[in-house]
Amino acid sequence: MLKELRISIGQCSDKGRKESNQDFHGALIPTSPLLGMKGIAVALADGISSSRVSHIASETAVKSFLTDYYCTPESWSVRTSAQRVLAAANSWLHAQNRRSEYRYDQDRGFACTLSALVLKSATAHLFHVGDSRIYRIAGCALEQLTTDHRVVVSSEVSYLGRAMGVAPHVEIDCRELPVDAGDVFLLATDGVYEHVDADFLINTIADHADDLDRAARLAVEEALRRGSTDNLTLQILRIDAVPDADAGDLLSRLSDLPPPPLLEPGEEFEGYRILRELHASSRSHVYLAQDGAAGPAVALKVPAIDRRDDRAHLRRFLMEEWIARRIKSPHVLKAPPQNRPRRHLYVVTDYLEGQTLTQWMRDHPDPDLPTVRAIVEQIGKGLQAFHRLEMLHQDLRPDNVMIDRTGTVKIVDFGSVLVPGILETMPDADHDEILGTLQYTAPEYLLGEGGTPASDLYALGVIAYQMLTGRLPYGADAATATTRARQRKLVYRTALSDQREIPAWLDGVLRKAVHPDPAKRYQEMSEFLYDLRHPRKHGAGTRRRPLIDRNPLAFWQGLSALLALAVLVLLAGRV
Repeated sequence: MLKELRISIGQCSDKGRKESNQDFHGALIPTSPLLGMKGIAVALADGISSSRVSHIASETAVKSFLTDYYCTPESWSVRTSAQRVLAAANSWLHAQNRRSEYRYDQDRGFACTLSALVLKSATAHLFHVGDSRIYRIAGCALEQLTTDHRVVVSSEVSYLGRAMGVAPHVEIDCRELPVDAGDVFLLATDGVYEHVDADFLINTIADHADDLDRAARLAVEEALRRGSTDNLTLQILRIDAVPDADAGDLLSRLSDLPPPPLLEPGEEFEGYRILRELHASSRSHVYLAQDGAAGPAVALKVPAIDRRDDRAHLRRFLMEEWIARRIKSPHVLKAPPQNRPRRHLYVVTDYLEGQTLTQWMRDHPDPDLPTVRAIVEQIGKGLQAFHRLEMLHQDLRPDNVMIDRTGTVKIVDFGSVLVPGILETMPDADHDEILGTLQYTAPEYLLGEGGTPASDLYALGVIAYQMLTGRLPYGADAATATTRARQRKLVYRTALSDQREIPAWLDGVLRKAVHPDPAKRYQEMSEFLYDLRHPRKHGAGTRRRPLIDRNPLAFWQGLSALLALAVLVLLAGRV
C-alpha cells in the first residue's frame, strides 16, 4: 500500500512579558486527495513591536496563507501558489497602511514578518520574509535555513529590511529541500531563538518526542527564564512518513487499475455501449460510445496493447481526463462528469463531431487570411487557458486540433501536457523527455531545456505559417538542430510568395513567433494574437535584419575581405 505524508507537530505561543501577543501561527493538514496534491502548510508571523496593529497583520498573513493556498489550482506548483497568495496578502496589508493613520509611519502600521513551510511529497518548500526563522535539526546541530532580513546599524540599532505590508511589492525568499522520515523542522520568532541555545532545543525535542507540544512549551518557558522580553512562538514539525514517489498522485493510483481488452462494436463496457472505433495508434484506441441506454455520445480511450507495461505512459494517458476536467475554455476538449467507480483503466471525454486541422488543411490548401486568423486565434485562446493554470501543452500540432461542425476550434490530446503541481508529486519522473512532434517542437526542447508559454507559442506560429504557405518555416532543419550552433544557423524562409497575398508585416509577425531563440519570440500570447490583425509601423519584420543575423558566415567573409583590401592599400602606399 502506498504511504502518505505524515507529520507530528507541536506548537506554543506566549505573550511573554509584553501586554499582548503580536505573534500568530498555524498549521493545516488536509485529507486526501488534497494532502497529495497540495501538501501540508505551516506558517508563523511576528508583528513589529513598535506597532499597535501588527497583531492584525500577523493574523491576516498566516490565515490568508493557510486558507488561500489551498484554493489555488492543483496544477500550480507550490512556489507559484505560495507567491501569488503572499503577494495578495502583502497588497492588502499595504493598502490598509495607505488608508490609515500610519501612512507615513510604516513602523507603526500593518506590518509583520512571515516564515512558512509547505511539505509536499518528499520536498519541503520554504517561504520567508523578515527575521523569524526556520531551522532543521541535522544530527546534533541546528541548521538555520532562512536569512534574516534585518539591517544592523549598530549594536543597539537595527531595522527590518523586508517585511509584509511595508511596500506595494514584497520579495519572498524561496527554497526547496528534499526531506526524509525523521527530519525535524522548527519555526521560531526572535523571542525564542535569541535566548535558547541549540543544545537545549535538540535535547528537549529528543526527550519529548512523543509530546512535541510539551517540547515547544518547555522551550518557550526556557527563553522566558533566560530573560526574553519579546513575544515567543515556536513550532516543531517532525516528518513521520514520506510518501512513496507517487503516493500523492491520484493518477498513479488509477494507473494501477488493469487496462481493458480491446473493445468491439456493440459491446457493453462499464455502463458504456461501444458504437464503433474512431481511431487507433501506437499509443491508444479511441471508440465512440454511448453513456447508458440513452445518454450522450462520448469518446472512450483505452491504452494500446504495447504500452500497457509503461507506467509513465499510463500516467500521461490518465492525465488527459484530469486536465479536461480542470480547464474551462470553449477551445479545449472537456470531459463529462464521472460518478461511477472504475474497474479498468480508461479515459472518457466529450465526443467532437468534426475533423482534425490536418484534414482541414488538406481540404483547404489555399485558405484566405481571415479564415487562418480565426482558427489561430481560437487555438491561441485555448493555449491561454492552459497557461493560466501554469500548464504547457508541449505537443500542439494539427492532429491535436479539432474543428467541430459549428466551426469551433478545440485543442485535444493532453498526454504531453506539463503540470507542475503533478510533477512535484513525482520526484523521480524524467522531466527532460521530448514528448511533442519534432516538426512543431520548440528548439529549446531539443537542447534539453525546459519549456515556457513561448514554447507553445512557437508551435502555434509554425501551424499559422503552415496554413498560409503549405510548408514549414525552417523546412526539416529545425527538427535536427540539437545544438545552439546549429540553431543559430537556421534560416527562416519567408512566407511571402507570388502565389499568395500575404502582407509583408505579417511575415514579420510569423518570423518573430517562430524565432529559434525563445527570448526573441513573443512572450505573451495576447501580443501575438493582436499583431496578427494589427500591422505595426515599426513592428516585427518591417526592417531588414542585419547581415550578421541573417548570414553570419557571409558577414565575416565580407569583413575579412575588406580588411585584406585595407592591408593591401596600406602596403601599396608604403612602396
